[in-house]
Amino acid sequence: MTLDGRHFEDLFGRSRLSLGKLISCAAVNSETREEVAIKKIGNAFDNRIDAKRTLREIKLLRHMDHENVIAIKDIIRPPLKEDFNDVYIVYELMDTDLHQIIRSNQSLTDDHCRVVLQYFLYQVLRGLKYVHSANVLHRDLKPNNLLLNANCDLKIGDFGLARATSETDFMTEYVVTRWYRAPELLLNCSEYTAAIDIWSVGCILGEIMTRQPLFPGKDYVHQLRLITEVCYLRSPEKLPKSSSDGLLLVAPLL
Repeated sequence: MTLDGRHFEDLFGRSRLSLGKLISCAAVNSETREEVAIKKIGNAFDNRIDAKRTLREIKLLRHMDHENVIAIKDIIRPPLKEDFNDVYIVYELMDTDLHQIIRSNQSLTDDHCRVVLQYFLYQVLRGLKYVHSANVLHRDLKPNNLLLNANCDLKIGDFGLARATSETDFMTEYVVTRWYRAPELLLNCSEYTAAIDIWSVGCILGEIMTRQPLFPGKDYVHQLRLITEVCYLRSPEKLPKSSSDGLLLVAPLL
């Protein structure tokens, strides 16, 4: 495919993912031979909220430079302003995400895998520390948004719901996928802190250890009930099976 005068070849065997108006694919730049990921956002400006999220993600990632945060390589624009309906964002290419690792048949119980998973957690917290130090909340941390390559390098991706804490606009509570959403968001609190991201990390860690979502709520009420039973009524039997050491590690994050 040719975009803005540049030719990209689809990488053989790489999957193409379509999520509504979002289409992501792996490609290689024919000139530089660099492998990249291209995300197409179709009709990006038809909806004000979607347009704002797209521009916010581009703005934030353009100013970030960290080993554990996904990097934007380029923004591909059409030759004519009148044709600017779709947005193509070029990212560095990663091989998979944490969700795929958790759902795979790979054993996660041997000593080698434990070390690798600890390394994943270290990288998540390292990248999140950088994001928070820039006064930015990610607001949508989940296994699908933690990208990995063959070297076990992890990068935080998908900043579509992220925002700077210095912004004066009303902060919506409708952020973060429900299973990873902190109690204050479930209770419609519009004033929250970076703690909502730390909560999500705790949920992700629990999911890594048990290979099941920690709080798989069916709706808001069920989600709050699951959280209350585990965190406030101290009923560890409600958790999926895990070691006591693992539970001690997850608890401070929740």
